[in-house]
Amino acid sequence: MWSEGSIKLGSDIFHYWVKHYDEGSQYGIDEGRISKLTLKRNGETVCNYDRGWDIKPADESTSTALAILMKDYN
Repeated sequence: MWSEGSIKLGSDIFHYWVKHYDEGSQYGIDEGRISKLTLKRNGETVCNYDRGWDIKPADESTSTALAILMKDYN
């Protein structure tokens, strides 16, 4: 299942796409339910996971946005 949305943190707005399942797998982040995830800020990809890290969180704000998505979907 795909979920899409936005997260506002201070002056940053992140647009996200997350592919998540009902159960975790070896392909998920920390063997969790998220198998694909993209975070964009101002049109630039600042974090991307596609069954493995392509782009790790770029900074603290991006890490916070990722933590929110992990809590909600992983």
